[in-house]
Amino acid sequence: MPQDERASPASPLSLLSGGEVELQGRLPWSSNRTFLVTCRDDDRDLLAVYKPHRGERPLWDFPGGLYRREVAAYELSRALGWNIVPETVIRTDAPLGIGSLQRFVAAEFSEHYFTLVEDPGHLDALKVIAAFDLLLNNADRKSGHCLLGLDGRIWAIDNGLSFHPEPKLRTVMWDFSGEALPDHLVADVDRVAKDLPPGLDTLLGPEEVEGVRRRATAVVASPRFPSPVPERRPYPWPLV
Repeated sequence: MPQDERASPASPLSLLSGGEVELQGRLPWSSNRTFLVTCRDDDRDLLAVYKPHRGERPLWDFPGGLYRREVAAYELSRALGWNIVPETVIRTDAPLGIGSLQRFVAAEFSEHYFTLVEDPGHLDALKVIAAFDLLLNNADRKSGHCLLGLDGRIWAIDNGLSFHPEPKLRTVMWDFSGEALPDHLVADVDRVAKDLPPGLDTLLGPEEVEGVRRRATAVVASPRFPSPVPERRPYPWPLV
């Protein structure tokens, strides 16, 4: 398991959780209201992406509170030891009310899944995200939700449309269909299936939490990337 960075006052989580939040402006191209903010304390600052509850557009197939699912995705990523979701917390005292704050990833924004998958050197990292989405039941993995950070890592962002108890997987990441999941990823999923992160209970409903366990168990029992099911609308829109 990864070291608990919550114990470190120098971690991004400490600023996200306790720093003063200053609104910088709205981020474009988002269907919900999403903002760039700065989190500050006496001698540090950190850019973050703020998704307030009041800025969520109502959806017919998902209940409100997508910001909680953003945090749940981070907690699950940590529990797996994959650390592919930037640090994410809930803040009740942010400028537009309760919502999620996620560390802003400085990235090569011309890169996204469709460009990254062409480079064999990125395939292992992309498989981690594809496996993660099986557990999340991610209903909206667009190409632009895979970021190549300036640190060289590939990050999975925009995870709010996830954790539905019914099958909802919609993703552009079908290139691995039929391939076996790497053994080390299956071992991580098996561990988490037997001991889900306790924080999920406060972020998700009971059916959603049980859905994570059910999907994790299914991945361990049949550790292959699935193929798209056309009648379930397997692709998000827009694709990027």
